[in-house]
Amino acid sequence: MIYIKNTENYAGVTVYGDFLDFMNLYEALHEIVGEEDEWVTYEGARLRVLGVCYDLRHSFMGNREVAFVDNGLNPDIMNYLSIEASEKNVYYSFNVLWPELLFVTMALNDFIQLYAEKQAKSRYAAVMDFHNIWDHHIIQVRGFQAAVANCIKETISEKSVNRVLKMMNSDYTGTDSFATQYLDELNIKFINMDREKRKKNISIMAKRLSEQGEEYLQVKRAVIEAARKYNCPMTDIRVEGLEYPEIIDW
Repeated sequence: MIYIKNTENYAGVTVYGDFLDFMNLYEALHEIVGEEDEWVTYEGARLRVLGVCYDLRHSFMGNREVAFVDNGLNPDIMNYLSIEASEKNVYYSFNVLWPELLFVTMALNDFIQLYAEKQAKSRYAAVMDFHNIWDHHIIQVRGFQAAVANCIKETISEKSVNRVLKMMNSDYTGTDSFATQYLDELNIKFINMDREKRKKNISIMAKRLSEQGEEYLQVKRAVIEAARKYNCPMTDIRVEGLEYPEIIDW
C-alpha cells in the first residue's frame, strides 16, 4: 500500500511503497495521462505527472532510497508455519516537493475525467459507470490521491483541512493550459522557506494553485507571449534565472 509522510523539514513528502505498489502506480499513471499530444492543452500537467513516474521507475530500479517495514512475522509465527523469513519488508521511497505534489494531485482529477470519457467511447460504453468504478488504473491513482489527502490531514490545522481538500478536489480552476513555470516558481519559493514557514504555507500553496490569481496570470501571459515569439509550445519556455538548488534541505 502506498503511504506518504512529511519530510523532516517539510520541504515535501516521502512516498513509500513496495515493488508492486510502485509498479502498479507507475503503470496506472502512464495509462491515465494518455499518449503524447492526446490531450494537447494538458501537456504541461501531463509532464508533471510523468515526473512522478520518473521517480517511481528509478525507485524500483534501486536508484532512490529504501526503508524496512515490519511485516507482522515473528519467531512464533515462523515456527508455526515452518518457515524462515525476514521480519521486515523492503519499501522503496522518493521525495516530492509540496507544491509539486499538490498540483499533481489536482491534475490527476482532470486526467481521470479525461480517461473515463475515453473509456465511455469504447465498447464498454453501455456499462461505463461500473467499468470506471472498478477500473484498476483509476483505483490505483485514487489510492495515491487518498494517501496525499491523509498526509495533508496530518499536517495542516484541522480548521483548514476541509477547505484545502475541497479546493484540490472540486474548487480548483483546472490544469489545462497551465503555465507550469509558475509551479517552478512556487517550488523554489517553498524550498527557500525555513521549516516552520514551509508548514504554514502548504495551504497557501494549494490556494495559489487552485485559484490561479493575478500572480499566476502574469506568469502565464509572459509564457504565452514567449511561446508565440519563438513559435513553440508553452512547455518549451524556460524562465531565465529560475534554477532549482542542487541540494534541498528536505
